[in-house]
Amino acid sequence: MKIIEANGARIPAIGFGTYTLEGETCVDMVAKAIAAGYRHVDTARMYGNEREVGEGIRNSGVDRDDIFLTTKIWWTDIAGDKLVASAEKAVEALGVGAVDLLLIHWPNPDVALEESIEALNAAVDKGLTKHIGVANFTEALLDEASAMSSHPLVCNQVEYHPFLSQESVRAACRRHDMAMIAYSPVGQGGAVLNHEVIRAAAERHGRTPAQIILAWEIAQDRVGAIPRTKTPARLAENLDVFDITLTEEETAAIDELTKRRQRLVNPSFAPNWDRI
Repeated sequence: MKIIEANGARIPAIGFGTYTLEGETCVDMVAKAIAAGYRHVDTARMYGNEREVGEGIRNSGVDRDDIFLTTKIWWTDIAGDKLVASAEKAVEALGVGAVDLLLIHWPNPDVALEESIEALNAAVDKGLTKHIGVANFTEALLDEASAMSSHPLVCNQVEYHPFLSQESVRAACRRHDMAMIAYSPVGQGGAVLNHEVIRAAAERHGRTPAQIILAWEIAQDRVGAIPRTKTPARLAENLDVFDITLTEEETAAIDELTKRRQRLVNPSFAPNWDRI
């Protein structure tokens, strides 16, 4: 397993995303993911499944210290008087002690960034999390947040796949010694997985299109990914990518696709995105 070292955090490059997983399915899939070898599990307050994620971790039988657990605070709760309270509820719901990484899920234009970052730091000081970071931050927001944070930010979690360049954000992450963790890393399936460039590489390597994409991502400096699946058989497949070495030509061809800059996640409260 590749480990991304970022400002003191050691983040497994492939994690298990739990968005849309509910109830016993969530409990079962988290336990099975850990049994398959995952040591990075990602959830969020907004997902409404932290209790089930925590139960899955406990049921796995793997030592809690061996699992890197991330949760995120929803953008409506990142004001100074709300963020820590939301983090406390998250830790209580998970029931496995402090999380390893606490993220601001989205920036909020109606809340001063300094106020949110100060509250995020307070979560560390209160023992609710070991590390802090952000999600869906642009390059400019990342520069500002890093400059004002007492504890180092270790991650920016963003949408990233072969149809969406994140050059500006990746550059900012490198500047600040942060990881960039990709959600929707295979583009939510469909057109990305079926593109001829991806399929041709998959055939040459005897792998699936999803494996090719994940291999392309984790080969990049400081980039990790949190694929999600409801299919137990895909758990091992998504993790079995560390021995795939794409050629320079294959990598360049996939890089070229990112110039499409097609976002799949763009809610009304999103920030003004970077152009590259």
